[in-house]
Amino acid sequence: MPLGRSLSMTSLNGLPQCEDEDLPVEDLLLFEISWEVTNKVGGIYTVIQTKAKTTADEWGENYFLIGPYFEQNVKTQVEFSEPPNPAVKKAMDTMKSQGCQVFFGRWLIEGSPYVILFDIGSAAWNLDKWKGEFWEVSNIGIPFHDREANDAVIFGSLTAWFLKELSCQFDDKPNIIAHFHEWQAGVGLILSRSQKLPVATIFTTHATLLGRYLCAASLDFYNNLDQFDIDKEAGERQIYHRYCMERASVHCAHVFTTVSQITATEAEHMLKKSPDVVTPNGLNIKKFSAMHEFQNLHSMYKARIQEFIRGHFYGHLDFDLDKTLFFFIAGRYEFSNKGADMFLEALSRLNFLLRVHKTDVTVIVFFIMPAKTNNFNVETLKGQAVRKQLCNLVKLVVCFLCRGEIPDLNKILDRDDISIMKRAIFSTQRHSLPPVTTHNMIDDSNDPILNTIRRIGLFNNRTDRVKVILHPEFLSSTSPLLPLDYEEFVRGCHLGVFPSYYEPWGYTPAECTVMGIPSVTTNLSGFGCFMQEHVADPEAYGIYIVDRRFRSPDESCNQLTQFLYGFCQQNRRQRIIQRNRTERLSDLLDWKYLARASSCSKDTALCRACSFQCNPSMLQWQGETG
Repeated sequence: MPLGRSLSMTSLNGLPQCEDEDLPVEDLLLFEISWEVTNKVGGIYTVIQTKAKTTADEWGENYFLIGPYFEQNVKTQVEFSEPPNPAVKKAMDTMKSQGCQVFFGRWLIEGSPYVILFDIGSAAWNLDKWKGEFWEVSNIGIPFHDREANDAVIFGSLTAWFLKELSCQFDDKPNIIAHFHEWQAGVGLILSRSQKLPVATIFTTHATLLGRYLCAASLDFYNNLDQFDIDKEAGERQIYHRYCMERASVHCAHVFTTVSQITATEAEHMLKKSPDVVTPNGLNIKKFSAMHEFQNLHSMYKARIQEFIRGHFYGHLDFDLDKTLFFFIAGRYEFSNKGADMFLEALSRLNFLLRVHKTDVTVIVFFIMPAKTNNFNVETLKGQAVRKQLCNLVKLVVCFLCRGEIPDLNKILDRDDISIMKRAIFSTQRHSLPPVTTHNMIDDSNDPILNTIRRIGLFNNRTDRVKVILHPEFLSSTSPLLPLDYEEFVRGCHLGVFPSYYEPWGYTPAECTVMGIPSVTTNLSGFGCFMQEHVADPEAYGIYIVDRRFRSPDESCNQLTQFLYGFCQQNRRQRIIQRNRTERLSDLLDWKYLARASSCSKDTALCRACSFQCNPSMLQWQGETG
């Protein structure tokens, strides 16, 4: 970290300039507060984890993450230690002396940032008191039955308490920047501002609460943004208190940011405020970098997927694996928001086109979306067992060939071996179709993916050129079915398909891009809009963008079908060239460059906080609090 670097007090978007002298970075402390620090719930975990290295390089020992303490997460992710910063240690000791459990250590990810973790359970006895204080400050009541909102009040109160104990050790000049992510951390921001702490605050919404709910209800969300009765919609979905917490956080923060332009438009209508800065999400490109090796990695992991396919489709393996393409969709099981509904409809149309044109290409599509299951499907396990049994017999013959001997089957196979081989061959004769799911679903009669598969008739018949496999569990290298980590699986596939209707950013297509795998996204995802803005011809670089904003659902589905069919018509050489071009876009998504927008938001927050300190009359709420 260069010692001479200081935060520039330049204005942004008409914000007031700070007349005070510049504060060097070494005099500032940066805290990022999120419910997903060491606690994976969704995409925010990925944002913080991948950005940590870049931020730690810039801020060094002055960078801290604040999150909740969950023992099952901490055991494998955190190395405990004593705080090296005396001010942080004193603030923690004060809280501990009053009965709160606070933990400090290094998060064992790239960059090894410091983490401060609050044990929510140890402070739960203060809940009623803190809910009362929050009501007095914001007029927002939290119902007793909403466990998540109650936890957010405890977490936020602990955060504000810590920042108060810390800031009182400094002069009135703001030496602390606190960056809050999402509504779960917002209570801490609201309380910090109500107590007029000398802390520069930033609030980032990665997705608005109400926006996610409205999109899941299959409403024409983006074309009716200005038509919704916000209070009524939030009340009907019983999330009005959460919505108020989110909206108050937005209006209380010195700087409000979102992760994409599409979310900025959404926030303007849902939260009644335009963001000050748009901070696109990036990735730690170095982690995914494979240089010229990424093509070899594709071949290696594709072979591993082919091994699984041989077992899963035993008895029905009447298609050429060398002419088989692997497509996939992955993410939270949000059937409409993630575009699984449109993807399945497009697959039905693609199957029709491939059959009509009598193509020899087969498409196998994986749905990697976690759902409630009992266990592995017995038929799927049997398929892998049959494959392994046949492979063991082949290995015996290969051993002789490697020695330069032509195997004499009468010598290497006795009667028992021949019986085993015949049983294995007979076992490949199955009268049922290959299963469309690898697990036993708990409520398969109401599962939206399975019900759509039943409706469109994609049952993995011999005549189908598109075959479907639902894997309702996150991938793991220890799985007995498909022993691959997610990254390895992505590298082995040919195309990622993410036709999302609601996707504030979209890490899945971004990860495909940095691994050199083409992907389908939409102009309603932050990633898709970002690529449209920065790449002249995204399709030439393996980024297919479906128009879901200005076309009807049927037109969008037809466009997706044409993208998929066009991809199927490419030969192997064309796909290799396209993968090379896709991988070249990696630098666009590197935190090394995208973090500049985040740094700008910190400069601006500090500037505003300085202005408020100089002019107490500016210490009013910056708008409505919901």
